Amino acid sequence: MPAQPQPPALITLFENTATTAGLRDRLCAALRQAISSGALTAGERLPSSRLLACDLNLSRVTVEAAYAQVEAEGYLQRHTGKGTFVSQSLPRAPSARKSKVVKPGLARISARGQKIVATGGCRDPQSPVAFAAGSPDLRAFPLKIWKQMTARQLRVEGERLLGYGDPQGYLPLREALARYLQQSRGVSCTAAQILITTSSQQALQLLAMLLIDPADSVWLEQPGYPGARNAFASAGADICAIPVDDQGMAPDPAFPIPRLIYLTPSHHYPTGVSLSLPRRLHLLEFARRHASWIIEDDYDSELHYDGRPLPAMQGLDKHQQVIYLGTFSKVLFPSLRLAYAVLPPALVAPMVTLRTVNDGHSSQLMQAVTAEFMHTGHFASHLRFSRQLYHSRRDHLLAQIGQKIDWLIPQVSAGGLQLAAHLPAGQEQYFSTLAAQAGIETPRLSPLFTGNGGSPAQHQDGWLLGFSALTPSEITTAVNRLASLKVPAISQTMPAATSQPRR
Repeated sequence: MPAQPQPPALITLFENTATTAGLRDRLCAALRQAISSGALTAGERLPSSRLLACDLNLSRVTVEAAYAQVEAEGYLQRHTGKGTFVSQSLPRAPSARKSKVVKPGLARISARGQKIVATGGCRDPQSPVAFAAGSPDLRAFPLKIWKQMTARQLRVEGERLLGYGDPQGYLPLREALARYLQQSRGVSCTAAQILITTSSQQALQLLAMLLIDPADSVWLEQPGYPGARNAFASAGADICAIPVDDQGMAPDPAFPIPRLIYLTPSHHYPTGVSLSLPRRLHLLEFARRHASWIIEDDYDSELHYDGRPLPAMQGLDKHQQVIYLGTFSKVLFPSLRLAYAVLPPALVAPMVTLRTVNDGHSSQLMQAVTAEFMHTGHFASHLRFSRQLYHSRRDHLLAQIGQKIDWLIPQVSAGGLQLAAHLPAGQEQYFSTLAAQAGIETPRLSPLFTGNGGSPAQHQDGWLLGFSALTPSEITTAVNRLASLKVPAISQTMPAATSQPRR
């Protein structure tokens, strides 16, 4: 026998009807209002008269009489042996959600909230799309091994992994990370300095809350990662966009002294250039003299294809002023929701406390599985395989563009999941519109540029093309579509800016 529906709407409406009316009339009014308002929808089954009488503390005779009256009015249909249903012939009632229209600008949110909303947020594609940037190939992930490790952790650790966790992070994972970062990236740290977060974006938000006061100056690369810009701007910082050349960030003495400097030194986002050693040493000394913090976002340095990447900038820091960020989203899978920050000792306790009032901790189960994945060598094996796979896909994309498209100039990058490609000056909007009409997603470079002092940003026209999640045949098909675009004139319609990938 099908389960009887619960009647919370009827109970509430019945209790709120006028007390001067009789019980039958009150129930009839409640039924009419529930149906008219959409609380009960066409075809929905009502409780039996026996159950409704029990819920409303009425006699069954009263409920039967009310059902009969409302049925006679056309609100209900009763079928012997099946039950009582809302009539299908009634006009559809507008939903409560749609009927409450709030005019733009009337929402009473804070100035900080308005700044966050104005950024447009971060949205990521939920399946491989050419050429959405920033996603690994989930089809190449060793899912069978991951399932086995997940089952093992649940079997061995059981209920312990289902409870609240250490806000700093699961200790075995922090220990595995400390060993890995020391050996592979030259990071100087211990497990006690590592904070596990849900994402590097969350780490940026926490650091912005902890380190930035309104009107503090923050240096960002130009062009640069919009997630960092959004985090610091929403905290009230004055953003100072520092140009990037072929040696990385190139500060000028005229720029204001920063409270914080944000860098992607190993693989600049989005151009892919590396910050040269002289620039690194200069910025470290500059930060020491002015007591500035440096955030080193090492978001995809594991995926380096040409030569060896420079060691982490944090390993050169002798004065505990560099905060090192990394993420598992690029090398494992995005829904894992695990990243990490290597903190100077003075920031560990404040950041852990801040984490407790944010979201508490990351999933203990996922942290435990990731720790075992690293400890057993599967992490290193998957990294080696990913490097080879993405390297070949990068080269395939470069070859396809070089052979078939003369109006798109790729900027060769030594690693990463995407590469920047430049368009003819002033034509980014036009080519992006045509590409979208051909079903190709082309994240634009222009939103990655920031203006200084209220002046508009001087940007380069181009795209940020993701290749890592696409097979060679998918890359070829997408390039063929771009090559077939008809480009006789420049469109005057500006397409919507593409959200950049979350880290």
